[in-house]
Amino acid sequence: MISPVWHPFTQHGLGEPIPQVVRAEGAVLHLRDGSRLIDAISSWWVTTHGHCNPRIAAAIAAQAGTLDQLIFAGYTHEPAEEVARGLIDMAPRAPGQPELAHVFYSDSGSTAVEVALKMALGYWYNLGSPERHRILVMEHSYHGDTIGTMSVGARGVYNAAWAPLLFDVGTIPFPAPDAEQACLDALEAACAERPAAFIVEPLVLGAGGMLVYPPRLLQEMAAICRRHDVLFIVDEVMTGWGRTGTLFACEQAGVVPDIMAVAKGITGGAIPLAATLAIAPVFDAHVSTDRSRLFYHSSSYTANAIACAAAAANLAIWREEDVIGRIAALARGIGTRLAELARHPAFTNPRQAGTIAAIDLVATDAGYLSDLAPRLRAFFLERGLLLRPLGNTIYIMPPYCLDADQLDMIFAALAAAGERFGAQP
Repeated sequence: MISPVWHPFTQHGLGEPIPQVVRAEGAVLHLRDGSRLIDAISSWWVTTHGHCNPRIAAAIAAQAGTLDQLIFAGYTHEPAEEVARGLIDMAPRAPGQPELAHVFYSDSGSTAVEVALKMALGYWYNLGSPERHRILVMEHSYHGDTIGTMSVGARGVYNAAWAPLLFDVGTIPFPAPDAEQACLDALEAACAERPAAFIVEPLVLGAGGMLVYPPRLLQEMAAICRRHDVLFIVDEVMTGWGRTGTLFACEQAGVVPDIMAVAKGITGGAIPLAATLAIAPVFDAHVSTDRSRLFYHSSSYTANAIACAAAAANLAIWREEDVIGRIAALARGIGTRLAELARHPAFTNPRQAGTIAAIDLVATDAGYLSDLAPRLRAFFLERGLLLRPLGNTIYIMPPYCLDADQLDMIFAALAAAGERFGAQP
């Protein structure tokens, strides 16, 4: 029987197999046919501590029998209050920089970023500067699939159909090793024209190809924005919750953004939830006795109580368990194996940030729409791995419970893929 389900980022016309997963535990997915997959990309970068973490699952079950859903416009509940306090307590801090002080809930990374953009424009509008509406973005960036977030991401085949709906932005070149100063100079010049905000993925550009840049550049970007009174927005949807080695990537640069979007690992990957954190001046610009100045954004499931309970359990895990220690050990294991794989002639450009690692396969058909990525996906599926290459870029981003044997299996499959698909000299 043909399934009625329409899957994301899936070309159903190719007839590729769509395995059915019936159970998950730790880093392993169990399929309907009895086979198993190692989830080497955390099921699209969301699963942190492992699938079906007992503490998070128990919190979800307990909350489901107490309060499931509540309108959040004018009402509140303790799980949301607890998570907000926890997020503010765990948010990046740095001497002399304003602290993130307010939390606005939503339900996905895309909406968390959409909220951040609306906060930034609402800030300037309410301060009497509606002309400050231009957004600056970084080349190759990705921030989501809503109209607003597509507008601030890279343009290409994945959003060409909706080009008439996208608003214009200013693009800053990616700070590649040979273009660092060009990036900073372009940002300085663009900020001098008084835009509303600059949005970045800190340290790692995910869907753009797992492109990595150093913390000192993030620090300089934030300083340029401060000098020109331009709001600095960081999208920690993917990089947050330990992926780059620290709880948030901003910490490595000593940067506190004006607005920060978080999602994915906020519940450990168990259930959808997102949040946008803002400094007090951004919140205060929307506070008034004039009801027309309120922040006009919501969704039906804003701060869903069950999702907030999962997030509260996740925050407790971060406070009470040595998650950073697990991340550091996993990152060391990845780094050792990545260095060994990089000696293979079929691979080039290895890079790593914490538990995120990527390497490029030397291939003649390396484009995003080439046949290479689907062939690689099928190759890895046959070897018991969930991996989803970006063109010729193969990356891993596993849950922190991954063990050494599972890591060996992943890198053995990567080496075999190099033998099978790498360009021949």
